[in-house]
Amino acid sequence: MVKANVKWASEMQFAGTGNSGYPVLMDGNGKVGNSPMELVLLALCGCTAYDVVSILQKKREPLIAVEVSAEAEKAPEPPRVYTSIKLLYRVSGKVARKAVEDAVRLSEEKYCSVSAMLNKTARISYEIKLDTD
Repeated sequence: MVKANVKWASEMQFAGTGNSGYPVLMDGNGKVGNSPMELVLLALCGCTAYDVVSILQKKREPLIAVEVSAEAEKAPEPPRVYTSIKLLYRVSGKVARKAVEDAVRLSEEKYCSVSAMLNKTARISYEIKLDTD
């Protein structure tokens, strides 16, 4: 079972921990930490990046770096869920484009649980940029 706990610190700042016990500072005002919605977007980037790296390593692709960034739009009225998310995958190394495309597709369609949840409210698209030098 996965558990999480959040304690109010001050103003709109909260300290959270999950099963791992590592602290996460959240700030609804964005002054000293990421907002909860920013953390959701970071979780998406981290989840899919993990999948892509794992898949490419299993395929023995000569991977040097992977960076995933996201841009998102929110609904104008509460609840201000994400309605559109664009992911940009930057992959470095002498990696085959098809291997990267397959890894991204597998992450999106099968492995990334954060993506599966966000797909309920948001249209998620992606772009891949390869640096094979």
